[in-house]
Amino acid sequence: MAPRHQRILHVDGDAFFASCEIALDPALRNRPVYVGGGRRGDGIVIAANYIAKRYGLITGMACFEARRKCPEGVLVRPHYNEYRRLSLEMFSRLKNYTPMLVPTSIDEGFLDFTDSPRVFGCRTAAELTERIRRQIATEVGVPISAGLGSSRWLAKLATEHCKPDGFLEVPADGERTFLAPVPVKKLSGIAERRARALRSLGVRALGDVARLPLEMLRRRFGVFGLELWLLARGELHETLSLANNARTCISSATTLPWDEPDCEAALLFLLDQTERVITTFFRENLKAREMGVFVRFCNFEGVGRSVRFPSAQFEPRVIDPMVEQVFRELVAGQHHPIRQVCIHFCNFESLDLQPDLFGEHPEFKRREMHHALEEIETRYGQRSIKSGTRLLVESQAAHLLGDKAKCPFVPQREMEIKVGQLPEALCENALDPVYEEDWLPLESDESKTGSGPLPLPRTWGRSTSRATK
Repeated sequence: MAPRHQRILHVDGDAFFASCEIALDPALRNRPVYVGGGRRGDGIVIAANYIAKRYGLITGMACFEARRKCPEGVLVRPHYNEYRRLSLEMFSRLKNYTPMLVPTSIDEGFLDFTDSPRVFGCRTAAELTERIRRQIATEVGVPISAGLGSSRWLAKLATEHCKPDGFLEVPADGERTFLAPVPVKKLSGIAERRARALRSLGVRALGDVARLPLEMLRRRFGVFGLELWLLARGELHETLSLANNARTCISSATTLPWDEPDCEAALLFLLDQTERVITTFFRENLKAREMGVFVRFCNFEGVGRSVRFPSAQFEPRVIDPMVEQVFRELVAGQHHPIRQVCIHFCNFESLDLQPDLFGEHPEFKRREMHHALEEIETRYGQRSIKSGTRLLVESQAAHLLGDKAKCPFVPQREMEIKVGQLPEALCENALDPVYEEDWLPLESDESKTGSGPLPLPRTWGRSTSRATK
């Protein structure tokens, strides 16, 4: 009897950020919608729905160019907290249909679909997939596309082939035919350098790969060459598993609301951001051996420097003086206002949580104190407890504060943790969603002479308060 191979379903939200905005505001349905804008509405497009894409709008395009290409398009401000909430809603439903769910980003993941159709009484995988897609579109409001194959590469290619809002299954006896015309550059993991190396062998499509000798590819590309050859011949079979890789870096890069000429105010803001990042240490039981600070100025030039601690650190009283010292060295002699600050930590070790002969370890006590502070904030509200650094920044640099949500481009490891915590994480977000503060456009220099604020579309500043929801 031939071995029974796993069938893998790939799901991907269609134009996810733009679809979320339409789910939040149905009045945007059937209109060209793009998300972005930067600080003053003059940034870049980070997502566009498929109606807007017909006008030539693409991710990374400047918003002024998008307005020129699509005058009737609607520019909306990103609401990242809502994207996270809708993502968890989507994954909570997907998790009900599979024994193994491997999320790879905020809107994308793989499901073990080998036995799911039979378990749910469906004659075909297409029937069950249609049920899932219809449920998510109805209950979450976000359309998804899906592809089914014997490997993650194949399932993802099938999804790309049927976008938007479609489903494609590549049967086991049709894999090689389906893959033959597919350009190798469509595969994730093949950048320009690797594509150039393949072109030197006469390879442009996967059909070309299937005709090459296996030993040539393995000698040139190692394990990747073997997997590529098996895929092209329709013989690559995978088993899904959670990676849960160890954390390698924690960072926060924040563009200030406007270019800040006062270095001391920018330093206070950087220290506040550092404090936010350090809270992750306690949440994940980590301490860092290396730290880096990066500063970008209004002319888009930047300077940075990394330092190594004598021993792994996790306490602000040790880290903050080093951050301050490095920051002052970076801005010394600079005359341009500061546009962006970044703090990052790497080279982690685990906190020592084992008790010794004299009781609990100090690192354990410090972590437990942090957990107690988080419980107080959960009960009495965010910022009900403030550090001295926070009070100082509120009194001397309050114009830089806003606690805006970070863009949720998160690695696979963090998505696995979030989905693994369902339904707890979902309940926290569903019962008490955190909406971002209303955004007011900054005034231009001309506004001081009476010409008013920079013009923005009506939906840019629409309220996201709980009352209007």
